[in-house]
Amino acid sequence: MATIKDVAKEAGVSVATASRVINKAPHTSQTAITAVNAAMEKLGYRPNANARALVSKTTNTIGVLVNDVSAPFFGAMVKAIDGVANENGKQLLIGNGYHDADKERKAIELLINSRCESLVIHSKGLSNEELVNFAKEVPGLVVMNRIIPEIAERCIALDNHRGSYMATENLIRHGHKHIGYICSSHDIEDADARRAGYLQALEDNGLTASANYIEYGEPVEEGGEYAMTNMLAKNLPITAIAAYNDYMAAGCLSVLHENNIKTPEQISVIGFDDGQIARYVHPKLTTVRYPIHLMAEQAAKLALQLAAKEPVEPHTRIYVPTLVRRMSVQNCPAN
Repeated sequence: MATIKDVAKEAGVSVATASRVINKAPHTSQTAITAVNAAMEKLGYRPNANARALVSKTTNTIGVLVNDVSAPFFGAMVKAIDGVANENGKQLLIGNGYHDADKERKAIELLINSRCESLVIHSKGLSNEELVNFAKEVPGLVVMNRIIPEIAERCIALDNHRGSYMATENLIRHGHKHIGYICSSHDIEDADARRAGYLQALEDNGLTASANYIEYGEPVEEGGEYAMTNMLAKNLPITAIAAYNDYMAAGCLSVLHENNIKTPEQISVIGFDDGQIARYVHPKLTTVRYPIHLMAEQAAKLALQLAAKEPVEPHTRIYVPTLVRRMSVQNCPAN
């Protein structure tokens, strides 16, 4: 593998001159630039990114931490951030945290050690204190889908409680009084807030909230199937289901179909997120839109602004969910 010394020798210049050309330093002659570039091409030389970062004080990268990049929700988040990165001549470095504190910590440390000046962090495993400490170390760090009071102006989140309240109230307005809830089994704020929104909507509308009407599973299709199977086994007089997300709702729909229970004629179902799957299940899923693309773009832009020490508005950015009406909810059959 060619070194910078090989390039300098081939170009007939000093190592210092070759270094200035590679790092695009000012006050370098066009003759030297032409000679060094030709030598690099001939020898197949690739500049060392870490060495260049030491000179330029940046790697032109945005670091991103997600739960699992293979999940469609986080894929959409990364795609939106990548769009902002491309517009600003940046590349992405991505770490998976899997909602595990140790994995999240190691991923963030790797991103920092890779000299990422801008970080967009989706962390559910680390404590507020640890994230605040990371934020002190990296001025361009922004937290997604979480509010931390000490760094609230660097947080971007959705009002999960309001979204779940909205979903449950939509079912109530269609005359449903016996509404089950399929909840994520993950011990994270999102699950707590969405379950609380469901319970609050029942209470505000004079309906009894019972733990017997709540089932838990992994926040994927299989988790929805598992939770809905357990719900049916209880033989409750349920006429509607609110689900933690669209994937659990899809699993719920599958179990209802397998048991010859028609949706929405017998049981209405509402999801959360408005992911792609919501438009392709049958019936098309009524759901609550999580504007992840818009939020991720805002997070990336904010991270770049903070890293560049540009002025930003000092307030928490909380997005409001909206209802998306499709075909999986209708009036309660008893009405």
